[in-house]
Amino acid sequence: MNYTDEAPAVWQPAFADAEDCLLSADQCVVRGQHYFVKGLIEIPVIGSAEVFSWGVWVSLSRESFSRASDLWDRPGREAEKPYFGWLTTDLPVYPATTLNLKTRVHTRPVGERPFVELEPTDHPLAIEQRTGISPERVREIASAMLHSGDGEQR
Repeated sequence: MNYTDEAPAVWQPAFADAEDCLLSADQCVVRGQHYFVKGLIEIPVIGSAEVFSWGVWVSLSRESFSRASDLWDRPGREAEKPYFGWLTTDLPVYPATTLNLKTRVHTRPVGERPFVELEPTDHPLAIEQRTGISPERVREIASAMLHSGDGEQR
């Protein structure tokens, strides 16, 4: 019920050895100028208590990334106001790219990935986040992701 990308779309394997780059399971810095956090786009599954989620990367401003990093292990961090960000994961199951969709990143308690709220547009992903998806759509996504080799099932 979850698919995730290991790195933002802009990440290149050559960055792994660069001093001004960092890629962890939760945060990424590219060339000391671009900052990313990993979060979850959660989509309700209609007729079920289950939630389907995409593990995605969102770019944040330097200030927001610094603030999120300062609070990373601090209890109560979920009281922080959401951060504005741009989606930097391209999900191949949608007809239009998901890159650069506007988001709000909501911090959750320590140990939980942030919740990524998409701007309420007419993009199919944003619509699915607002209205939910059927169990059949979950199977369709799973099949497409397995056959594309993209993402990692969790």
